[in-house]
Amino acid sequence: MEKKICLTIAGSDSGGGAGIQQDLKTFAALDVHGVSAITALTAQNTCEVREVFQITSDFIKSQIDVIFSDFNISAAKTGMLYSSSIISAVSSYAKKVPFIVDPVMVSTSGDILLEEEALSILKEKLLSRAALITPNIREAEILTGIKIENFRDMKKASEELSVYAPVLLKGGHLSAMDILFYDNRVYKLKGRYIEGEFHGTGCAYSAAVTAYIARDYNLVDAVRMSKTYIQILIENSCYYGKGAEILDPLYNLKREAEKIGVIEELSKNVEKLIEIKNIDMLIPEVGMNFGYALKNPQTTGDVVALNGRIVKVRGKARTYGCVEFGASKHIAGVILAASKLYPEIRACLNIKFSRKVLQACFNSGMSYASFDRGDEPSGKSTMEWGTASAMKKAEKAVDIIYDRGGTGKEAMIRVLGTTPFEVIEKVAGIVAGLN
Repeated sequence: MEKKICLTIAGSDSGGGAGIQQDLKTFAALDVHGVSAITALTAQNTCEVREVFQITSDFIKSQIDVIFSDFNISAAKTGMLYSSSIISAVSSYAKKVPFIVDPVMVSTSGDILLEEEALSILKEKLLSRAALITPNIREAEILTGIKIENFRDMKKASEELSVYAPVLLKGGHLSAMDILFYDNRVYKLKGRYIEGEFHGTGCAYSAAVTAYIARDYNLVDAVRMSKTYIQILIENSCYYGKGAEILDPLYNLKREAEKIGVIEELSKNVEKLIEIKNIDMLIPEVGMNFGYALKNPQTTGDVVALNGRIVKVRGKARTYGCVEFGASKHIAGVILAASKLYPEIRACLNIKFSRKVLQACFNSGMSYASFDRGDEPSGKSTMEWGTASAMKKAEKAVDIIYDRGGTGKEAMIRVLGTTPFEVIEKVAGIVAGLN
């Protein structure tokens, strides 16, 4: 199968969080093959750019020429170009394929990545040949001379830059909203603001647009999809060094791999659960459900559970249905609320409520919390509200959360744990206390 190919022309980040390294990881994550031409080497980490070594323009051209002679490039992007000579050399290729120009000028740590005298050459020779320009707030201020303090300023700056090419102006620390100025129209790209310093965001963003353009998406859709993609990466960034957090473009792929492991783990432990002697004593009228979440779950879709139930048939526990993501709002609601307060909690099983069962929980030394359905505010999800309310009162992660039910609602105990196996160990202890 033929795969689209994208070229990045940018600097190397020795810390692996931006530049060529970030671009190639983003290309791989979005299913395009990445090729590269390195414009500069940096001695860089998450805190500083200590030194820059400029590659000669002749060697940069040689890298690009050899790439075009062999590969069918669908789209290209530029990052750190650093000098007038490099910009002039690169600009001659800008009409071969769609060029996404990320006008890198200043690093996250505040270090200058573009020589001052190169600014006029950048405008004259490269911006006017771009398919899209992707400045952040600081870069747009430098390019236009406009002080950007609000949305109106963003719109004004993007409109001014649009004389060269369509503009994606990234809100960054000013706003979670970006602006795409294209074909005399302003597209607002809304997001969720995340506090912090993030390294490689601009590189990954422009690389994502490049990848989607290569895959034949129109410009508006490519930008919108890239915005969603970057939002996910920012929300799941990590501290690899001592400075800014680094985005991991392969996060989505790792998430998909994690899903397989979570399904297998829960399936295996459902089988172990029904093998516990006398487990039927803990099956409530509505049946049991067992759930296990991905790390850092955000929605019901991040929690795998039975799409059926564990029920009692002729005095024995039986399962019907299989495990799948998004199968249980109730179990997912408990896990989502608990994990927001205590991220280590990712598994939950509901069991029968009775004084005898509750006493067995107490006798086995389990920590506990409870909530009263009568106190539930209108418009709230019972499981999420009840779990959060109980844990906040307990001021700690607990082993069980129970409620005494309500009109048309069966009283229930929910057993919590870090893994399904830990939940099963707790449940086995409860059963032992009943015998």
